[in-house]
Amino acid sequence: MLIRRTPSWAIPEREATPEHVALNRRHFMAAGAGVAAAAFEAGEARAGLFDIFKAKEPPKPEPDPSAGLYPVKRNDAYRLDRAVTPEAINLGYNNFYEFGTDKSDPAQNAHALRLRPWTVKIGGLVETPREVGIDDLLKALPLEERLYRHRCVEAWGMALPWSGIPMKDFVAWAKPLGSAKYVAMKTFLDTGVAPYQASPYYEWPYTEGLTMAEATNELAFLATGAYGKPLPKQMGAPIRLAAPWKYGFKSIKSIVSFEFVEKRPRTLWEAAGPSEYGFWANVNPQVPHPRWSQAQERVLGANERRPTLLFNGYAEQVAGLYKGLEGEKLYM
Repeated sequence: MLIRRTPSWAIPEREATPEHVALNRRHFMAAGAGVAAAAFEAGEARAGLFDIFKAKEPPKPEPDPSAGLYPVKRNDAYRLDRAVTPEAINLGYNNFYEFGTDKSDPAQNAHALRLRPWTVKIGGLVETPREVGIDDLLKALPLEERLYRHRCVEAWGMALPWSGIPMKDFVAWAKPLGSAKYVAMKTFLDTGVAPYQASPYYEWPYTEGLTMAEATNELAFLATGAYGKPLPKQMGAPIRLAAPWKYGFKSIKSIVSFEFVEKRPRTLWEAAGPSEYGFWANVNPQVPHPRWSQAQERVLGANERRPTLLFNGYAEQVAGLYKGLEGEKLYM
């Protein structure tokens, strides 16, 4: 039996700053220093580096035309083994790197995101490429509520009541051709709204993808609401992916396009750190991240740690998707 001895100087892995966060800060500050130097040379240094990224005063809340659609009927086929994470915790604890690298940054900065008009493009290998306004999309397909676990690659988890559209229904509505093997999704690109998109160390806009089999699996879900209300901006409004058997970075936020393609898309985190963040990113307690264990998760709002479940507890629904893919790095 292997006995692991922890040095007295070591800190718990859960307290270590993830490398991608530290590197992102280092790179962003370095880029910012270059911006400040150029401004000084132009005689505009008095504006100050941090004025560039200063959070704007929150505007008056926008009226949401979809508010009357919520709450929607719950699909009781999707249940939880734990309590729903309190809404207040979820609103203040997000990864949304377009708006900053701290968990509290999206709540402070995402108010700049304008949700209307919001157009979703559907293209690539489809019968008819088109653009649809988010409110027309919400009317075109029935909404339901599902209770899902959410597991971050950083080894924390939460549970949410998502409202939205089963992705298989959306795919059927989009009418992809038989030659489509993947669906690539992109978020918005606007450095005036999300200044962290100016960082040259990531391939913006945020891009993610699923195989067609994954996208049409019963669990894949396009969330447009949460907690019985329209989706908050810091959680990925007005439409985001929820793929609960995968690490959270796969569940792209604030989607503006779906493209059905034959070639596997190059995703943002895969491009930024291919040795740590792969295309598949399926949850597995037996496969550690290169810098921390995935054997347990910290449950937000519950002051407890739980054993990580294979596929985040959804193996029955999704394990069959990966037969014949044993050569792929399915769990990173």
